[in-house]
Amino acid sequence: MPTVPPRVLRLLKKGLEQVLHPRRPASTPSPRDGSGPATLEAPAYPGDFDGPVSIVYDPHPDGEPDPGEIVWAWVPYEEDHTRGKDRPVLLIGHDGPWLLALQLTSKDRDRNAAHELRQGRIWIDIGSGAWDHRGRPSEARVNRILRIAPDAIRREGAVLDEAVFTEVAAAVEAALS
Repeated sequence: MPTVPPRVLRLLKKGLEQVLHPRRPASTPSPRDGSGPATLEAPAYPGDFDGPVSIVYDPHPDGEPDPGEIVWAWVPYEEDHTRGKDRPVLLIGHDGPWLLALQLTSKDRDRNAAHELRQGRIWIDIGSGAWDHRGRPSEARVNRILRIAPDAIRREGAVLDEAVFTEVAAAVEAALS
């Protein structure tokens, strides 16, 4: 069993502390009305991956999507797989013909970690890189593994640093155990 890096343990502990001892934010944002960005037509999606995952780091920036790379693809919404949006994902492995991926966000989920945990979402910081044209820091959701069709990859964004990838892999294993 791999050792969980101290940084991952601190992030998980921080989230747990916020759930157990929540602090009321200075201002509460208004609730979303669901009228966010337009959705793209969904390809056939078999559902999120829920089996044991073999996470590998094997990037080859050759135009083909490989584990360890951040690419852009259509990602189905968790609550309705027929809807979704184009977003960056970190490729972490394979499931037959499917690529396995973690969705990324540039929203700072640490600021509301308690809410995220209550909603069943666990995120880890991965820093910034060429996948975001504005250079914003990103976070990867480590407890939802997506299946992505290789032909659904819109473009390659960047190769994630191997040390950061190792931390993400440990966080995925900790979140799914």
